Amino acid sequence: MTNRILAVVTSMLCAATFAFPQGDGGYEPIPPAKASAGKLGGGGGYTPGWLFMDVDALNQEIVAAGGAPFDDGRIFLQGGQGYAYILLVENLRVGGMGMSGSRSTSRLEVSTNVRRDVDLNVGYGGVTVEYTLAVVPRLDVTIGTLLGGGGMSLTLRRDEGSAMTWDDTWGDIGGTGAVTEFTRKMDGSFFIYQPSVTVEVALLRWLGIRAGVGYLGMAGGSWELDGHYDLLGVPDGIDASGWMINAGIYVGTFIY
Repeated sequence: MTNRILAVVTSMLCAATFAFPQGDGGYEPIPPAKASAGKLGGGGGYTPGWLFMDVDALNQEIVAAGGAPFDDGRIFLQGGQGYAYILLVENLRVGGMGMSGSRSTSRLEVSTNVRRDVDLNVGYGGVTVEYTLAVVPRLDVTIGTLLGGGGMSLTLRRDEGSAMTWDDTWGDIGGTGAVTEFTRKMDGSFFIYQPSVTVEVALLRWLGIRAGVGYLGMAGGSWELDGHYDLLGVPDGIDASGWMINAGIYVGTFIY
């Protein structure tokens, strides 16, 4: 999970025309101040979300290896986002976001006492570019995208339920016989893109919340085994692409 930036979001209010007394007892109107052309400042805070990835291709591999498939592709992710409005383009803001999460599955064969575990981890981060549309006071709609990097990792474990000892572990490395208890890790790295639409509400002048929907896309993947070896022949469809539901809570200064 990434930490992100505390910031300030401000917008100018139009001042209403009013009068003040003159020496002759009359009143002279004062012209209203000109409002700002766009939003200023920035913001940051905590961003949780649900990722709904397609696990069909992954489940086929897990079942073929004797493990338990994932019942669905829902993964809870947590992270943070920070942003700042740029003055070159009205209501356009640039920032960064990072999120990560995991879930696991396990299967025990009672007849052989062999257990097979699969841990799935998803994480990504990148630059966000968003455009804000003011709907009514306190309420904005933001359209944008994230571009960056990240991916998924799979940790596979198999054991026979016996106690693990120092000598047996070294014996597995130095021996020539079959190893029945082991752990392997596969890491997939991808280019990440995430278009999204978000609704933002200013609850107080220093507190805002947001909720939205997006799509997490992964492209151009490469895989590595145990952190050292290139992993070839990975089937198509083994990635964490899927729809996302995002939320968030932000602190700063919100003028409405």
